[in-house]
Parts: sequence; structure tokens; C-alpha cells
Amino acid sequence: MKRILFIDRDGTIIHEPADEQIDSFEKLKFVPHAISSLVFLRQHTDYELVMVSNQDGLGTAAFPEDTFWPVHNFILDTLHGEGVDFDEILIDPHFPEDNAPTRKPNTGLVKKYIDNPDYDIQGSYVIGDRDTDRQFAENIGCRFLQITGTADSWDRAVAIAYGGQRTGEVQRTTKETDIYVKIDLDGNGRCDIQTGLGFFDHMLEQIGKHGMIDLNIRCQGDLHVDEHHTIEDTALALGECLSKALGSKRGIERYGYTLPMDDCLCSVCLDFGGRPWLVWDATFHREKIGEMPTEMFLHFFKSLSDAAKMNLNIRAEGQNEHHKIEGIFKALGRALKMAVRRDVFHYELPSTKGTL
Repeated sequence: MKRILFIDRDGTIIHEPADEQIDSFEKLKFVPHAISSLVFLRQHTDYELVMVSNQDGLGTAAFPEDTFWPVHNFILDTLHGEGVDFDEILIDPHFPEDNAPTRKPNTGLVKKYIDNPDYDIQGSYVIGDRDTDRQFAENIGCRFLQITGTADSWDRAVAIAYGGQRTGEVQRTTKETDIYVKIDLDGNGRCDIQTGLGFFDHMLEQIGKHGMIDLNIRCQGDLHVDEHHTIEDTALALGECLSKALGSKRGIERYGYTLPMDDCLCSVCLDFGGRPWLVWDATFHREKIGEMPTEMFLHFFKSLSDAAKMNLNIRAEGQNEHHKIEGIFKALGRALKMAVRRDVFHYELPSTKGTL
């Protein structure tokens, strides 16, 4: 089945000015990495490229066509010179107040693709910069990749479109705990975590926020006994989920972080080399922080390392116990962010052995 990239123009391929009209060459500026990314996608994937753009009032006195087409054709000619041609270009000229069925986020312009069984709509993407583009993707029934005007956002979009979304889902049920974990390594740091232990939730959220990983965790544990099973089993489920999401590990950086937190210096270095190992050099003198026993910190990271098949080297120094463990979790998030980053232009296993 055929797949499509529905690509916005203004704010995505070219920067959008304050007046939202690219009606002169003086206003034309390409978004960094937009051209090279489109070249890569055209050369290395089988997606059809369809431009879908709202151009408010095109053809009216507010936006005469003779100010639009010269710039638009220059954009297309520039891309053509780099080997990028769109399979179709769809432009809607209506104002928002017209409520036209063809204006994004409505799907009138692309209905022929949605209704065609030859197209894999769920395997397709909208690439755009606005919330209306996100809604457009939802209305189509495909996925959304957001461009923020930076080179990094295009690099991320290409990595997902080419290498696939890196998500994992684990349900782990025993007589002691019932745990659900879902992870998206290419997320935005959105977290929804409920383990029954408030401080533990706060620590797990640091992984998602600082790792730019979407993290959903639900745990029903035997807290009437103690906290041990909830913390250990959550680590095992999270590590397994992380391993699933990494998949083949092709193109990842593999290694990853040291950060200060007030009086503390915390280091978490990791390697997704496939060999679990934990070095732990952090001492705590309090019995608990929140509802979380400090003796469980080592146990959490050992279980996480085993299940994720990663080498963890963790060190922390300082006086404040809360700061030390929070710094460790934040450093883990940052290390994960570094290590899971993909480079599709060097889409190889980062190993001389040829396997991880």
C-alpha cells in the first residue's frame, strides 16, 4: 500500500512572516534543513509527497495572485533543482470565516486519498507547524510530525518518517503488582504517572521531562505490604518497555550525562550495548524520601539496567538527599535523550561487532 507525507508549506518548508503572507521575495526564507530533509525523504523512502497549504484570500484584493505565484514557483523550482517534486500540490484560498470543507484542518482537499483503499493512511504523516496541522492529521486518521522552524525539528521528523516511531508498551501482572507502561522515545516529555507513591511518581517524571520521552505508567501494587514490589516491578516493566521501543538500535548515539543540582553533582553514564551492568556510587543517610525507601534507589536502577539491557554508571555527591536522587533521575533522563537520538544519515549500528 502507498503512503503519503502531507506537507504544509508556510512555517514548515519556508518561514512564515508576521502578516502570514509570502507575497514578495524579500519575505522568502527556507526553514533550516527543510530542503535537505525533503531530498532525503524523496531519495530514501517511497512516500508520495503532497503539499497542502491554506493561503487566506488568495485571488482577492487582500492577496492578489500575481504576488503569490512568482514566489511559490521559485520555491518549487528550487526544490526541483534538488530532485524534489511533489506528487500533488493542493492550495485552499478561503478565509477561516468561510468554514470551507477544503480548508485545513478540514479534509476536503485530500478526501480522494482517505477514501482510496490503495493508500495506507494510518502509515502516513502530516508534517506541519500549527495546531491546525495536528488537527488535520487527526481528521485524516494519520500521524503528525511538528516542525518548529528549527533544523532539529526537521531532523526528528525525518528520523521518524524514515526509521519509524519508537514506541513500546508493556503490561506486567503478578500477584504483587499490576503494571502498565507505554513509552514514546520521540515524544515531547508528556508524562502521566501513577504508582501510588508520590515521590516515586515525581522521580519517574524527571526521566520523561528531561529525556523528551512520553511516558505513561500505571501501577497497582501491594503497598499495604510495603513499597518494594511497586518500585522493583515498575523498574522491570519500564526497562523492558525501553528495550522494545529501541528496536534494532540502528542510528542511535548509544552513549549518553552529568549535571549539577544545587549542592549536588550527579553523573549518569549509560551504554545501550546490550550488556546490563550497574556501577552505583551514591550514599544516602535518610531512611526515606517521601514514601520511597532510600535502600530502593539502588534496587530500582539495577532492575532497570537488567530489563533494558544497558550499562549504567551512576555517581552522586552532595549534602541534600532529595537533591541527590532527583539529580540522578534528571541525569538519567538527559542521558537517555542523548543515547537514543537517531541520525538517519548514518543509519548503522554503533558497534564494530555489527550487533548490540
